[in-house]
Amino acid sequence: MSDRDNLTTRQIPFMELSDGSAASLTAPPAPLPHYLNAEGRAIARFAVEGNAVVTGGAGTLGLSCARALLEHGASGICLWDLESTLRSSQAAIAALAAEHPGTRVFGIAVDVTDAESVQEGVNSTVSTLGSLDHLFCFAGIVGCVPAISMTDVQWRKTIDVNSTGSFLCAQAAAKHMAANPSPNRSITLTASISAHRVNFPQPQAAYNVSKAAIVALKSSLAAEWASSGIRVNSISPGYMDTILNAGDGLEEMRQSWASRNPMGRMGAVGELDGVCVLLASRAGTYINGADFVIDGGATVF
Repeated sequence: MSDRDNLTTRQIPFMELSDGSAASLTAPPAPLPHYLNAEGRAIARFAVEGNAVVTGGAGTLGLSCARALLEHGASGICLWDLESTLRSSQAAIAALAAEHPGTRVFGIAVDVTDAESVQEGVNSTVSTLGSLDHLFCFAGIVGCVPAISMTDVQWRKTIDVNSTGSFLCAQAAAKHMAANPSPNRSITLTASISAHRVNFPQPQAAYNVSKAAIVALKSSLAAEWASSGIRVNSISPGYMDTILNAGDGLEEMRQSWASRNPMGRMGAVGELDGVCVLLASRAGTYINGADFVIDGGATVF
């Protein structure tokens, strides 16, 4: 029988959706304790419980997200990044740990494009922290190359890090979460406004495609994994004012980006943190399959 003939006899698996019952992992959260006052309820509503992994965690945005999660109650944070980036951010990671005594904050070297490295990262995280409850995928690269002259190596590297890397990390985390069921687990992927439009003036076809894939991946995983108590969402940042978008050589680009934004500026470090906390907290328990565009209004045009 040919491969084509096999198509007529294949069995396609069905997704298993939750029934939403009280016994399921998607049941509504219990009411906030009655003894809390208004301030206590506000704190509890946005409290982050459990432990989190942040990929690209030694970078500016990853560290900022990690700090916000700890400020809202996370018990432990494991920062995944390249060995070289972890070394250069060693002082910042130590300072973050010192700011939050009683929590566990540490970094490990993980290559997000390598499934074995990612699984070892999950194993090491769980061995140290006891659980993996939230995953934030910030690891990524940018390449500004005209499509007509882009090599296959350049194309594949961008897709491999941004898209495949996010999938491998999400899959490995979800396997642990599904094997150790608990409600309100979360995975947050990082897409981009480049997933929604072609940004100007830089050519970056591979990057745009890699981030559009993240939005589709988020929706697919949100559908498949909700019954296991895992919510999957994404954030789509606009241009953020980090070292990746800094330097005299980018001044003309920066002016162009700011001039095409209704707010007239790039995003500041920390302006993604509120949504990250929301998605990991009690306040986000019914948010699944959503993409949050955080861009100062750039994509309204």
